[in-house]
Amino acid sequence: MAYIDYYNILGVNKDASQDDIKKAYKKLARKYHPDLNPNDPDAQRRFQEINEANEVLSDPEKRKKYDEYGENWKHADEFEAQRQQYAHQQDGGFHTSFWSSTGGEGGDAGEFSDFFESLFGSRRGKGSRTYGYRGQDYTAELHLTLQEAAETHKQILTVNGKNLRITVPAGVANGQTIKLAGQGGAGMNGGPAGDLYITFVIADDARFHRQGDDLYETVPIDLYTAVLGGEQIVETLGGKVKLKVQPGTQNGAKVRLKGKGFPVYKQEGTFGDLIVTYSVTIPTNLTDEQQRLFRQIQSLS
Repeated sequence: MAYIDYYNILGVNKDASQDDIKKAYKKLARKYHPDLNPNDPDAQRRFQEINEANEVLSDPEKRKKYDEYGENWKHADEFEAQRQQYAHQQDGGFHTSFWSSTGGEGGDAGEFSDFFESLFGSRRGKGSRTYGYRGQDYTAELHLTLQEAAETHKQILTVNGKNLRITVPAGVANGQTIKLAGQGGAGMNGGPAGDLYITFVIADDARFHRQGDDLYETVPIDLYTAVLGGEQIVETLGGKVKLKVQPGTQNGAKVRLKGKGFPVYKQEGTFGDLIVTYSVTIPTNLTDEQQRLFRQIQSLS
C-alpha cells in the first residue's frame, strides 16, 4: 500500500497519546470492518490503511522511527548503521556526516557502500557532497478480467493520488508483479524516487480455466451428436469456431485446438492451446415414442 500519513489516517495529532491512538483505531476499525461492509472495496482499503497505521503508531519504537524518517521508517536501522559507520570514520583529520556537506579543501571521506547508495541514493557537486536517500517503494494491485489480460491495452492506475497511464502487455499472469522505476515515493535531499510494483489480479472466468498459456473449456453436446457425430460451435477468446464431432464421442472426450489459447507474455503472435472437454447431455422427459425407440435400440444391442 502506498505511503499515507498514519496520523491523518487515524485522525489524531502527532503528539497524541497511546490511549488516543488506541481509541481512534478502535472507532475506525469498527466503522470500516469488512464484516460490516462486505461489498465495499473502499471500506476494505480504508480498513487496511487503519490497521497499518495502528501497527506503527501503537508501537513506541516503530513510532519513533516513523516520526524521524517518515515514509522511510522501515529502513531506519539500516540507515543508522550505515550513517554511523561513515559518520565516525576518521582518516587524516577529516570527519564526514551523512546529513552535512563538506566543502573547500580537505580529504575525501571515501565512497559509501553500494548497499547504502542503492538504498538511499546520493548527489554530489563540485567542492561539496550532499547525500540523500531514495523514496519509498509503492505497491498496487490492478484487477483485470481474463479477456483484458489477453489483450495489450492502456489503463489508468491511481496510486497515492497520482494517475498513471500504463500499458498492460497481453499474457500477464494472475499474481504477476511488474516494476515501474521511479514511480514510487519522492526521494529525500536529492535522492532518487522509489519504484512502483504492480501486481495483477485476474478474476476467474465463467467459461475458460487458465493454466499457464493454455485454456480449458467444457462444452456440452447432446446425446445424438455424441452417438451419430455432427458439428458443434465452440467459443474461443478470438470468437466462435465450428468443430466436427466424431461419431461415438464419449463423455469427457478432449479436443486440443492449437494456438487458440492464451497469448504468451511478450511473445507477440504466440499463443497456447485451447483444450475442449465434451460433456454429453442425457435427454430427460422423453415421450412415450422416444422411450419406445430407445428400448428398440437397446434390444438390438
